[in-house]
Amino acid sequence: MSASKTMRSLIGLLGTVLTFAPTVAMADYGLNMHKGVTKISHEIYDLHMLVLWIVTIVGILVFGVMIYSIINHRKSKGVTPATFHESTTVEVIWTVIPFVILVAIAVPATKTLLQMSDMSHPDLNIKVTGWQWKWEYDYLDNGVHFFSNLAKSSLDAGAEQVGDAKDVDNPAIHYLRNVDHPLVVPVHKKVRLLITGADVIHSWWVPDLGVKHDAIPGHINESWFRADKVGIYRGQCAELCGKGHGFMPIVVKVVSESDYKSWVAQQKKAEAAASADVNKTFTKAELMAKGKKVYDTICAACHQVNGKGLPGVFPALAGSKTVKGPKEEHIHTVVDGRPGTAMQAFGKQLNPVDIASVITYERNSFGNNDGDIVQPSDVVAFEKNQKSK
Repeated sequence: MSASKTMRSLIGLLGTVLTFAPTVAMADYGLNMHKGVTKISHEIYDLHMLVLWIVTIVGILVFGVMIYSIINHRKSKGVTPATFHESTTVEVIWTVIPFVILVAIAVPATKTLLQMSDMSHPDLNIKVTGWQWKWEYDYLDNGVHFFSNLAKSSLDAGAEQVGDAKDVDNPAIHYLRNVDHPLVVPVHKKVRLLITGADVIHSWWVPDLGVKHDAIPGHINESWFRADKVGIYRGQCAELCGKGHGFMPIVVKVVSESDYKSWVAQQKKAEAAASADVNKTFTKAELMAKGKKVYDTICAACHQVNGKGLPGVFPALAGSKTVKGPKEEHIHTVVDGRPGTAMQAFGKQLNPVDIASVITYERNSFGNNDGDIVQPSDVVAFEKNQKSK
């Protein structure tokens, strides 16, 4: 093949790539980045595509020249090596071209990074705290506070189960990706996130919102997003944080402003009702029913649904000395945890009603059946006694 034909072939190949590049870029192969539902996520996506096509074209040109040179300037054809020693033209070319490419990438990249760092004038401030293995959300502007755990229905739904892909509520579609309490935010509002960790390093990552920041104990990272579309957007912890790393998904529910106000009112009403229940005397049946829900959500991941734990890792509750011992010691273990072990302190994570109910459930399940009842007032009395010491 002549040199001219080779060059025409390479130019034709490059033209074909450039012609179909937009089509390929828009094709949904499932391997590209999410374009997302925020302006920042769109700019991140566009920056990614810009760099992708720059390096693709550079790669084609560089390898094209290399292949052409290998074929047409090989030693067997009697070609002698050219020398570019002290060639001002060549020096200028291979300095200017990379500089232009870097500027073409640096300008939009810097613009995007500056926008990502602009935390000014937020409409809503939310503190996000990563725990092993759940997320805690504090709405700093209106006092709403809750923990977001992996939904039991999502844990029970095996990935092999077949479901209707259009049914967003079907647990089989979002295996290990549903939570009991999603983060709810209003559409078209700037949401500022203050992200930290309570124990080890986690990472709050929701691709559709264009947010990914580490949650580091003792340190606060800031981020923000403004969702332009109502919907449910999912993410997960993106930092290997322990055995339950795969069990702490993130669900963000973007709603209209009116729906958001209604949701806030409902949350405050529920919190007021929970505070009122602290002084209520529950029946054993009521405590057992509520305790089972709390246990399945919070405790079953470690101690297992049957209460037998994982030998050598997590102790069994069936026949446990703590569970079958004095109620005060059991309350102390749940409220304050066990230092040096994986047993966390749940005093700040659960309210007295939840703590009393789960303790009652544990003392009357898994073959324990001691008949003991722990009321919320017992938990409150224990906590007051602890503070007075």
